[in-house]
This record gives sequence, structure tokens and C-alpha cells, in this order.
Amino acid sequence: MSSLQSAALARVKPSATLAVTAQARQLKAEGRDVIGLGAGEPDFDTPDNVKQAAIDAISRGETKYTDADGMPQLQAAISAKFKRENGLDYSTAQIHVAPGGKPVIFNAFVATLNPGDEVIVPAPYWVSYPDMVLLAGGEPVTVVGEEKDGFKLRPEVLEAAITPKTKWLILNSPSNPTGAAYTRAELEGLADVLRRHPQVWVLTDDMYEHLVYGDFEYTTIAQVAPDLYERTLTVNGVSKAYAMTGWRIGYAGGPKPLIDLMRKVASQTTSNPASISQWAAVEALNGPQDFMAERRAAFEKRRDLVVSMLNQTAGVTCATPEGAFYVYPSIAGLIGKTTETGVVIDSDGTFAAELLNAEGVAVVQGEAFGLSPYFRISYATSEDVLEEACTRIQRFAASLR
Repeated sequence: MSSLQSAALARVKPSATLAVTAQARQLKAEGRDVIGLGAGEPDFDTPDNVKQAAIDAISRGETKYTDADGMPQLQAAISAKFKRENGLDYSTAQIHVAPGGKPVIFNAFVATLNPGDEVIVPAPYWVSYPDMVLLAGGEPVTVVGEEKDGFKLRPEVLEAAITPKTKWLILNSPSNPTGAAYTRAELEGLADVLRRHPQVWVLTDDMYEHLVYGDFEYTTIAQVAPDLYERTLTVNGVSKAYAMTGWRIGYAGGPKPLIDLMRKVASQTTSNPASISQWAAVEALNGPQDFMAERRAAFEKRRDLVVSMLNQTAGVTCATPEGAFYVYPSIAGLIGKTTETGVVIDSDGTFAAELLNAEGVAVVQGEAFGLSPYFRISYATSEDVLEEACTRIQRFAASLR
């Protein structure tokens, strides 16, 4: 009997972050004392005005199909957001809305990639980027942003990775999994390289835009390099900034020819995003934004707590990220050590598995993000929980011989 699985799907791995979250949930259901630090999801609730907008939309009967890539009211709110916050002019015809950021990116790749087309994916990367490229028929080309460079892509590394087959470069700032964010000067350096290669499009994933700390000034590449506007897709969404992960609304602004192609994909796959979620997103973008400062301050305190405690852990070092709600600590000092049960820590995958077994702390192994030996912690949970988790990590690291 032939295999049921398609050749395209056979090239793809399941999402490691979703797998860790599911495993932690299962162990909790079995009665284990587990702290899950795998999910990239704010612990804050969706703002009340946004919830009310959804309730009002239901009451008005706004429960029908909308346009495949979003209703005009939401496209207008997104267009206004891009102008207000990023200095970018996108007409409503240049806006694409989908059921989450992931489908936005997937639609762009399905719409544009041919077999053999290459997509440069800087590592450490969000786990879904390379697999979405593979599903769309392209070839992901991993280039590493070293820790000494703040986990960011250097211009000369980008230059060396570009070939005549390169179709896209993915930028993610602030980054999942490292929290690293590109400065204006760093984006200008990458833009200088891209100007020499007019066939390369840029997909910038700005989902964590509002979660930057200290005096870091956020910019996106089409804002820094307006001459790249016509080949840049600026991707964002309401999931992280507005704590609306389950509402599933992602969006993008880009050149109209690309947006038209993405709409064509959506029309034959997801159809439209949920109408109720779209009305909630209109209120999120048009309504009060003042709650963000308080939440940002809470995330910054959590970041500082986790970085401090991890840097007091034997064999672990942790850089301080500019944004998002992740840290990406190195366990180079633990590789080769042995657990009390005789297991050798030969990789970050083994470290994550043994940490979960011994101390009930679920983290995601660095190999899932394309750079080892590291692991990712999401600090989108309370300080008490984070302190307990880091204490357990310290205890586990200290027990290794």
C-alpha cells in the first residue's frame, strides 16, 4: 500500500513549540507538577473594550462571510495603524488579513515560490518558517546569527547567502526565539545588501513590535529603506500586543500585485477570517492603546528576573534581549555532563527532556530553532512562576556531574 502522506508533507516537522506545550498539558492532566514555559502566549487577558466589540458584533448579526482577505473596516484600521505607528502608506487594497500571522506568511509563500526557489531564514528562527517554505515548494537556506552578534544577521553573512535562486529574506524583529531586535543602523546595513540584489523580496515579521524594552526604538525595514517598499511584505497581527492569540487575526501590508496573489490563495483555502474576530481587531487597533505601557513594564521586569537567575545557574549563560517575551540561554557549559540517573547531556534536546523529567519544567530545545546548544524560555507568565521555574533549573544544573 502506498504511503498516505504526501511528499511535500514528508519534508516537514511538526511544530516543536506546540508539541512541548501539549506535553506539559498532558503531564499536568496526569497530576504532575509541571511549569510550562513553552507557549508563546501572553498571560494577560484580551482588553475588555475588544471583548465588548466582539459581543456587540454578534448582537448586530455580523456573522456572515466577509471578503476573503478581510472586511473593509478592518483593512482601513490596519492601513491607519501602519501610517500612525510605522510611517508606512498602504491603501486598503494593499492590506491582507488572514486567520493568524502564520496563514499570512504561508499565503505569501504559496503565492510566490516555485520549486528550487530559495528563502533565506536567519537562525535562530521561529520553528514554522522553514517548514512553511518547504510546504510551499521552496528551499529554506539557514544562515546563523551568532550570539556574539546579538543573534542578528550581519550584512556580509546575508551577502554570502544570496544566490540567483534567492526569492525571499525573512526578518523577524523582535525575534522569536531570542528576543533580539534590529536597530535602525542594523536594518540599514541589511538594506544596503538587498539593494544589490533586486530579485530578493523581504518578509518582515513584526508580530512583537510593541514589546521592546528600555530605550530601544523600534523600526521596520520598509520604514528605514523606503526604496525597498515595493518588494517588502510587512507582517503583523493582534495576537501578542493585544493578547488575542485565540482570536486568530494576522495581517500584512505590501505591494498590490503580491497582495492580489495572496488573496487568490486565501479565496481557495481559508476563505475569510472569522467575522467576529475581525470586529474585535478593528476595536483593538482603533481603540485605546494605553494599557500596553503597563504590560510592557511587567514583561520587562520578568525579563530581568529570568536573565538574572539564569546567569546565576551553573553552566548556563543568558543574553539580555531587546524585546518579545523570550530568552535564549546557552547550555554550552552543561554539554557532556551526566544526570543523577546516568543520562549524558549530549544535546539541548536531551537537556530539555531531562529537565522536564527531573524538575517538571517544560522548555523548548534550541535545535528546534536552528541553533544549539540553547533552549528557549517564554516568560509570558507571572514572576512567582518564573522564579520557581528558574530555581528548579538552577537545581537541575547543579545536580549534573
